[in-house]
This record gives sequence, C-alpha cells and structure tokens, in this order.
Amino acid sequence: MKQARRIAFVRNAPLPARDGVAPSRVYLPDGPWSLLRDFLLDRFPHVPREALLERLARGDIVNESGDAQTLDSPYQALGWLWYYREVPDEVHVPFDVPVLFRDDYLVVADKPHFLASIPGGRYLRETALVRLRDALNLPELSPIHRLDRDTAGILLFCAKPESRGAYQALFQSRDVRKEYEAIAPLYADLRLPRVHRSCLAARAGHFTMREVPGEPNSETEIELLERLGEWGRYRLCPHTGRKHQLRVHMSALGIPIRHDDFYPELQPYAQAHDFSRPLQLLARSIEFVDPVSGQQRRFESQRSLDRVV
Repeated sequence: MKQARRIAFVRNAPLPARDGVAPSRVYLPDGPWSLLRDFLLDRFPHVPREALLERLARGDIVNESGDAQTLDSPYQALGWLWYYREVPDEVHVPFDVPVLFRDDYLVVADKPHFLASIPGGRYLRETALVRLRDALNLPELSPIHRLDRDTAGILLFCAKPESRGAYQALFQSRDVRKEYEAIAPLYADLRLPRVHRSCLAARAGHFTMREVPGEPNSETEIELLERLGEWGRYRLCPHTGRKHQLRVHMSALGIPIRHDDFYPELQPYAQAHDFSRPLQLLARSIEFVDPVSGQQRRFESQRSLDRVV
C-alpha cells in the first residue's frame, strides 16, 4: 500500500521524468524558518551551500503547483517541494544493459557488474532503472526486485505500476526459483552439496552483514559444478532473499567469492570502480509463473564468469 501511494504521488508530480530520472520530493514540516532557503540549507547539510542556492536561483526547485521557488521565497509549511536529484562526478559504467524480454507488463534485463539496480547514494544515472527508463521511453518502469551493484545477471522490472504488486508478491511468497553462479576457492573439507542456514544481521554502523546466533532467517543451497584448478564454479540457490546473503554464506564457509570487496573484510572504496575485478557472482536464471499472463517464465543470463585455472 505504501509503495502504491508513492507511485501515485510520483505520477502526479509537477515535474516530468528527465532522461529517465524521476523527480524527488521533500516535505515541509512546521518549523522556525522564514525563508525557504534556510530550511533547505538545514535539511540538506551535505549539499554545498553554493550549489543549493544556485539551484534555487535557476528555478530548479518547484512547489506542488509547479511554481519555481527563488532565493527569496517564503517558507510555507505542510507542503511539498519537487526537484531533480543531482550526483556530481558520477562514475560512468562502460557496460550495456541488454533487454532479454519485453511485453506490456514485464521487462527483463541482463545487468552488468558495477551497475547499481536503482538510484541511491553515489549512483543516479549510472543505474539499470534510469538507463532503461530512458532507453525504452518507459518513465513509470519500476523494479520488481534488486541485485547488488557488484552482481551481474537477470533483473526484472514492471512496465505498469498497477501490476508491480502482483510480481513482487511472487518474491514475498518465495514462488520464484533463482539460480546464481559463483567462482570461489575449493575447500577439500567442505561437503557439498549442502544447505547453509544462518541468522543474518546488519553490522552496527556499517552497510555489510554478519552471521549472529539466533533462529536462521536465511537459507542457501550450494553445489559445486566444476573444478577450475584451485577454484571452483558453484551453483547457489537462495531460498530467502536477505541482503548480501550469498556473499556472507560463502565467506562463512571459508570460500569467499572471488573479487569480493566486502567479505570477509571490507576493502578500500577505490576498488569499487576497478572494472578489471568484477565480483564473480552472476544471477544466472530466474523461473516463475507470470501472475499476469499465467505463463511459465524462465530467463537466463547471457553473461559468463571468468574462466580461472
């Protein structure tokens, strides 16, 4: 219901999508500000003062009626402002996002490594969602699920907002079979195939996850497909969808995924844009019964992982 309200809100925005980027909004609460610019400077302390004031001077920030706000606009509480989020110096990801399937409701993409699924943080235009909205002229395209920025492979989007809930319900009810492939070290003492279960929780003050004592909330089926010298090619079938689940589970078993900059230890941020070291994790396939058409669907990535020996 919350997501439906948000989509309806965006559809009624006074600004259209621009180059695939939907406008953002900010609420104006009761407060001590007499001028709008004072509120904005308090609300967005991470934005350089000069940059924010310049956007006001250009008329890039509008109210619910679409009226451009200025440096001298008074603060009017209990309303909304609309604007386009900007990410300065965003690093270009030099890889395409092929579309494997498209109908009136569903878009299936083969996401490359290094491309975020949706906007957030340092990434806005260099995301699969924004690229596809722009390339397909589908401003209301929305994600059905997500992949980590570092993970490549099958990613689903919904072309009609009113149908998104039906597709998302498949994931919530676990009526989707997902298969991943990974390249990771061989470990002679590890018995495979196996099902690994654990309780995953966020690390305090970090964006990474860890295994903690408690009732398991994550489950992954792991199988060795091929020996590649000191490495192995593994099939991973997650039965749950916790953040970084596959990466944490493989690391916990002593076989961290090749080129993983998060597990077992967080590496310097500079390596996040080393395009020569993609994380060797691929969302190989996804299978489900389409809730709109009733058809059995199976989509497979055309990408491949490194052939290390």
